[in-house]
Amino acid sequence: MARSKDFDEQEVLNKAINLFWLKGYNGTSMQDLVDGLGISRSSLYDTYGDKHTLYIKALESYQAAGSGRTCNIISNAVSAKQAIKELLEFIINNLLCDKTQKGCFLVNAEVEVAPHDKEVNKMVCQNDQQIEDAFYTAIKKGQDSGEITNTKDARALARFVSNAVKGMQVTAKSTSDRAMFDDVINLTLSVFN
Repeated sequence: MARSKDFDEQEVLNKAINLFWLKGYNGTSMQDLVDGLGISRSSLYDTYGDKHTLYIKALESYQAAGSGRTCNIISNAVSAKQAIKELLEFIINNLLCDKTQKGCFLVNAEVEVAPHDKEVNKMVCQNDQQIEDAFYTAIKKGQDSGEITNTKDARALARFVSNAVKGMQVTAKSTSDRAMFDDVINLTLSVFN
């Protein structure tokens, strides 16, 4: 008979996200995980296999939560421009409310781990594509309704906005200057006028 786990796997995964996000993959030791997750080393290995598998699960969980929020913002916005503005503001608000200035967990993974890890690289590329597709959907909807001019290619605009987001996610690791981020958002939105 299989023994039931005496811990909440999602709660442990959330703690792992925070540890990896704060310290990075390479900076997080197995002892950090045991101490930070509040479970035994054997439970950690039994449940997640190894540090890399736990890291992948943490990235997947983080990405899934972000995708859900992104889709929700796009679905509930009153207009295409409003959806884009709300997405940009949502991203910046999350970055700026983090007093530890961790940036974006997936962007951090892209810089630290993806160049040397095919599985992480694939996840990051898929996430980047999902973000681009979310912006593309909003932009295309706006172009189809006449709200956004169709003189610029919707895919190129989506790539531009996605790249602006990634730049802000990296910049948030070193500054929390709201005015600077507002300038970037306003200039990014101006491409739709």
